[in-house]
Amino acid sequence: MQSDAVVLLGGGNIDILPTCFRPGAAVIHCEPTLESGIAELIVITVKIMVCCKIMEKMYSIQHFSVLKLNLYISDIEISRAQIPKPVNQLAEEVGLLPEELEAYGRSKAKVCLSLLDRLHTQPDGKYVLVAGITPTPLGEGKSTVTIGLVQALSAHLSLNSFACLRQPSQGPTFGVKGQHLILFILSERLFNLHLTGDIHAITAANNLVAAAIDARMLHEATQSDKALFNRLVPSVNGVRKFSPIQFSRLQRLGIDKTNPASLTPEEVTSFVRLDLDPSKITWQRVVDTNDRFLRKITVGQANTEKGQIRETGFDIAVASEIMAILALADSLEDMKNRLARMVVGTSRSGQPVTTEDLGVSGALTVLMKDAIKPTLMQTLEGTPVFVHAGPFANIAHGNSSVLADKLALKLVGRDGFVVTEAGFGADIGMEKFFNIKCRASGLRPNVVVLVATIRALKMHGGGPNVSAGAPLPKEYIDENLSLVAAGCHSNLKKQIQIAHLFGIPVVVALNVFKTDTQAEIDLVCEIAKGCGASDAVPCNHWAQGGRGSIKLAQAVNEAASRPSNFQFLYNIEMPIADKIRTIAQKVYGADDIELSPAAKDKIDYYNQQGYGLLPICMAKTHLSLSHMPDKKGAPTGFVLPIRDVRASIGAGFIYPLVGTMSTMPGLPTRPCFYDIDLDPVTGEITGLF
Repeated sequence: MQSDAVVLLGGGNIDILPTCFRPGAAVIHCEPTLESGIAELIVITVKIMVCCKIMEKMYSIQHFSVLKLNLYISDIEISRAQIPKPVNQLAEEVGLLPEELEAYGRSKAKVCLSLLDRLHTQPDGKYVLVAGITPTPLGEGKSTVTIGLVQALSAHLSLNSFACLRQPSQGPTFGVKGQHLILFILSERLFNLHLTGDIHAITAANNLVAAAIDARMLHEATQSDKALFNRLVPSVNGVRKFSPIQFSRLQRLGIDKTNPASLTPEEVTSFVRLDLDPSKITWQRVVDTNDRFLRKITVGQANTEKGQIRETGFDIAVASEIMAILALADSLEDMKNRLARMVVGTSRSGQPVTTEDLGVSGALTVLMKDAIKPTLMQTLEGTPVFVHAGPFANIAHGNSSVLADKLALKLVGRDGFVVTEAGFGADIGMEKFFNIKCRASGLRPNVVVLVATIRALKMHGGGPNVSAGAPLPKEYIDENLSLVAAGCHSNLKKQIQIAHLFGIPVVVALNVFKTDTQAEIDLVCEIAKGCGASDAVPCNHWAQGGRGSIKLAQAVNEAASRPSNFQFLYNIEMPIADKIRTIAQKVYGADDIELSPAAKDKIDYYNQQGYGLLPICMAKTHLSLSHMPDKKGAPTGFVLPIRDVRASIGAGFIYPLVGTMSTMPGLPTRPCFYDIDLDPVTGEITGLF
C-alpha cells in the first residue's frame, strides 16, 4: 500500500478514525449527482476499498491469527514445537505500518515512537496492572499470570490485548532465578539472552559515564587551568568555540558569554574544574552478570593513572539509573533531558555534578537512541507482547516502560486491554507503579490483578520457611486449611487494602499448583471476596494456556467496566520525611520511621538542591511488608529504620534505604549455568527454563 485516499462523499465525512490514516493520505472530495450514477458507483467502490485498507491497519481481533497449543506434551516441548508468526505478520495484525517496524530477525522487532503521533487521537484502551502478595523466594507467577490473561483476552474472548513486560537480566538467568516466563513467550532464547541489545546499550552508556568521571579527575589533577581550557575548548583553524553542551554548563555557572576568549581567569577555573570529591562519587560501573567479587574494587592502580587510586564497585546492569530512565521516559527528548540531569557525585564545595557537566550526556543519548523503542514479540498463542526495560525493583521502581504502555494502549483501542506487571509484592512494585510511574506517564489504571498462591498464603499463615532449591515441607504439599485461612486474613487482606488506598478495584488471581486442593482454592476465593476483592478466581494457565485464564479475563473485563477513583497516596509537595512516613504507615503497617543522622543530613541536602518535590522509591526487602524478611503475614508494631537516603535525579525519585540493599547479586554454589548448553548439530539451546 503505497498511498491511501480518504473519500468525502457528498460533502459528508467517512466515519473512520482519522488516526488510522497513513501520513500524507490524499483526500478526495466528490459530489455525485443523480445524473451521474456510474460516477457515484465508482466513488462508493473507492470508498469501500479505502475503508478496508485503513481498517486493515488497526488491531482487529477479526483478522488476528491464533496459534493453537498442543497441551498433551511437556511444557518445554510445547514451547519448542510452536512456530511463531513472522513479526511482519504480527505487526500488521496489531495495526503497525511497515515503516514503523525495525525487524531484528524473524520473530522480534523494534517499534518506532512515531506511532504515537499517528495515533494521538485514538482513545486509549483499558489499563490493567498485575501485582502480587508478598512472595516466597520461589516467586508466585505474576509474569505467567500476565501472559495467561492476555492470551485469554485475545485468543479466547476475542478482545484486543497487549502484554507489557520487563526484559530479564542475564545475571539471574545464569544465576539462581529460573525464567519460567519463557514457556509463554516464543523465541525464549532471545527473550532471556541478548534480545535487541537494550541492556548492552545501557551497560555501554553507564560505563562511558564512569570512564568520563575517572578521566576528568585525572586530567584536573595533572593539568593547569590554562591547559585544561585549551584542551576542552580546542582551537580549530585558529578559532575557539564552545560546543553546545558546554553552553549548558556556562549557563548553570551563571556565565552569560559565548566567546571563549572573553572569560575571566576566575570564570575559566569555574568552567574547567568540576572538582569532584572522590569520596562522594555515587556512580558505579555495571555488568549484566552476577559477580559478587565486583561489589567493591580499587581502580587507578596502574602507573599511568598517576596515583589517582580510589575504591568503587560494580552494580548489575539493570540497577543502573539509565535503566530507570529508559523505563520512565515518555519521548526521546525526555530521555535526553533525564540523562543530562543524572548526578554522578558532589564537588568539594558541595555542589552536585551531572553528566551534562561532564559533557557526556549527548553521547549517552546516541547510545540509547534505539533502546528507547519497545521490542515487539508474541506469546505461545500468538498474542502480542511488548518487552521493554527492566529496572531493578529494590532501588528503582521495578516496572516496564511508560512508552511500551502508551504504544500498546493506542494500538488496542478503546475496548482493548493493556496488561502490565509490577515487580515483587503490591507493597513494593504496585506502590511504585502508582506513585512514580503513573505520575511520570499521566496514565491511570482501571484494575489491579493481585496474584496469590496457596503456597505463599500458607507461608504467611505460619508455615515453615521456603527456600530455592530445597524440597517443600509437607505443609505446602498436604491440604492445610488453617494455614491458608491465616495467610488470607493477614497478607492477602493487607495487599487488597493497599490497592484500595489508590481507589482501584482488585481482582484476585489464584495461580493454581498441582498440589492445591479444591477446598483450599474455594477457601481463598471466598475469603478474598470477603476482604474487598471485586472477584477472586483460580487460574490454570500453566496447564491450559490462555483457556485456563478465561475466568480471570472475564472478571477483569467486568471490573474494568466499573468506575474507579484513582488517587495518589501522598501529595508530592509534602516534605521528604513525611512522604516516607506515609508509605511506611499506610502501606507497610509501621508505627513510625526512624531516620539515621546520615539520612537526615541527606534530606537537608536534597532540599537545599531543590529535589524535595520528587516522589519516593523505597528500597527494602521484598520478602516482608516490614524491613525484617522473616516477619511474614502483616506485621504491626514496628518502626521502619531509614539508614540512608539517596537520589536518582535523572530518573526523578528519592530512594530511602531500609537496611542493607545489594545491587550486585552473587552466584550460588550451583548456578543455573550448569544446565545450559547448546547442541552444535541442531543449534538447540537447553537449560534456559
